[in-house]
Amino acid sequence: RLPDLNFGTADGASCSTQLSQALLASCNAFPQYSRILNGRFKGGYITRHYGDPVNHIHAVQLEMAQCCYMDEKSFAYLPEKGQQAQQLLERLINTALQWGRDQYGEPGM
Repeated sequence: RLPDLNFGTADGASCSTQLSQALLASCNAFPQYSRILNGRFKGGYITRHYGDPVNHIHAVQLEMAQCCYMDEKSFAYLPEKGQQAQQLLERLINTALQWGRDQYGEPGM
């Protein structure tokens, strides 16, 4: 079985290590999800091609297992699981945004 959350950064080539570690740490609030960095899914074409942290372009791919939000046998969406997954995704987005603000300041400044 694959981990629930597969983060890909092209083995660190597509984003700052600090960003990927911040994203993984933000998952600690959701211990029900297993996770891995640069496991089976290391980042697709867009992640590898456009991620350029030296030039302040950070790309992270996230593969989320279906079991996080649905019944895999019937493909039925499970609202309770979906809500938990939504909360996780919101936390990940907010973590990335905060990391960007901490590194580069507020947009337009």
